[in-house]
Amino acid sequence: MGKSETGEKIVYEVKDIQNLLGIGRNTAYEFIRQAYKENGPFRVLKIGDGYRIPKESFDRWINSGGGH
Repeated sequence: MGKSETGEKIVYEVKDIQNLLGIGRNTAYEFIRQAYKENGPFRVLKIGDGYRIPKESFDRWINSGGGH
């Protein structure tokens, strides 16, 4: 799930964001919920009770300084 035809991820899950940013689980969920509610700084898709973050959108944000 969440992979392109080449096998590369196209969406991140909250656990991926947690690992990429080096933050705890609760902090990651809080951050993702806030991004979803405020429509930014990257796209967040809510599917049922879960969240998916399009990789391209998140990577563009983090590569631009991640809010700094």
